[in-house]
Amino acid sequence: MSATPTPTLAPRRLPVVLRNRAFGAVWVAQVLTQAAGRMFQVGVVWWLVGHAVDGAGDRGLASGVFLAVSTLPAVALAPLVASVIARCPHRTVLGSAAAVAGLVAAAVAGWTQLGSPPMAVAYGAALLLAGCQALFDPCLTTSVPELVDDADIEAATGFELATQSLAGLAGGLLGPLVVDAWALTGIVSGCAGAYLVAAALVAVTRFPRATTTPDGAAPAETAPARRTLRQILADHPFIRRVLLCFAAVNVFSTALYVVMPLYTRAVLHAHGSTAAALETALGIGALLGSFTGARLPGSATTVGGACLALLAVALGTPGLLADRSVAVAALIVAGWCVGAIGVRFVALFQRLVPAADKPGFFAVMQALLGATFPLSSLVFGALGDHLSPQTLCLLQAVGVLPLAAALWSIGRRADAPGEAVDRAAPATSGTSDVPVATAAGAALEEAR
Repeated sequence: MSATPTPTLAPRRLPVVLRNRAFGAVWVAQVLTQAAGRMFQVGVVWWLVGHAVDGAGDRGLASGVFLAVSTLPAVALAPLVASVIARCPHRTVLGSAAAVAGLVAAAVAGWTQLGSPPMAVAYGAALLLAGCQALFDPCLTTSVPELVDDADIEAATGFELATQSLAGLAGGLLGPLVVDAWALTGIVSGCAGAYLVAAALVAVTRFPRATTTPDGAAPAETAPARRTLRQILADHPFIRRVLLCFAAVNVFSTALYVVMPLYTRAVLHAHGSTAAALETALGIGALLGSFTGARLPGSATTVGGACLALLAVALGTPGLLADRSVAVAALIVAGWCVGAIGVRFVALFQRLVPAADKPGFFAVMQALLGATFPLSSLVFGALGDHLSPQTLCLLQAVGVLPLAAALWSIGRRADAPGEAVDRAAPATSGTSDVPVATAAGAALEEAR
């Protein structure tokens, strides 16, 4: 008598970052670079507000100028970034960007050991580090197919996009704490170490599916005709209107990075631990939104309009109630709104934009969403020297509300994607690595 074989369940697959060593190493490098960049930004802003600037009337403008400088490269260098990524081997671009950032941070760390540097040094370092990051992030997005199999591209993209929330959470938490403990020297030393480790990880990693020729150029017979960034957006009027709406939202939402330190100092009369708690609350909310937004019913524009309305309420609440717990709760809600919006719209863009246009599209998306951040930083920084932080919170809320209605109306236009396309989600299975696939990044957070 023969025994009937007992059916066995297929083993559950490990996440792609553990199964694929090449992708795992590059993903860790991305976490390190983005966390270092965020820690540098948050830490230096707290250093300016809490330590370096003596006059209370100058703190807002000083931090606003710093944040404006930190976002200029992603906007100004978008065409150059797209060209470099298209022409050079991605492994070389990633390793070089991380290495240059590490050397810049190490040089500033050495300067701080000799004496307190002028604020212009912090601004110059921010400009160089942001330039390196503006090259690293879209290059990694473009190089995902060179690191993983086709079946893993969806899961790998989910991890790659979710890094922004994770790195923002870690960097936002550590920045003020490190400044309070070790001043500016601690921040730039930590950033230098993170960048150099990231460069080393990329250097020892082989990109197994790279299809470039030895000189880094794509084979002439297979290279598609390159289109300009203007041509890409001209073919997608719905996406163009959505991006312009989000750029306007960023004028008010990204002012949080100026308002939060001022609110901590002037309203809560607290120290770096409270500033870190507020940054952490925003990061936790964004991470939760990234993993729950895809499950919200309705089209992307309907969900986006509702989330922007809720975002306006969350931004204005600390202006009405000056309490640490209230501010933390409001920032968790604000972060969730940003993350949920990103889930729906990044996924929608992934489905609507042709594969050949994606490198240029993501570069121009970063530029458009970041273009208003320097303006926001300067305007709200200058206003922060004349208005109370609570008033600035209310101004943010008032600015976002009409844009919520504008985003909802965009979805009612004739050229908006149909309901079936708008709500279609990437397929998942029991072996999926992440709950939401390509949409785990926050579109508004591109402005960071």
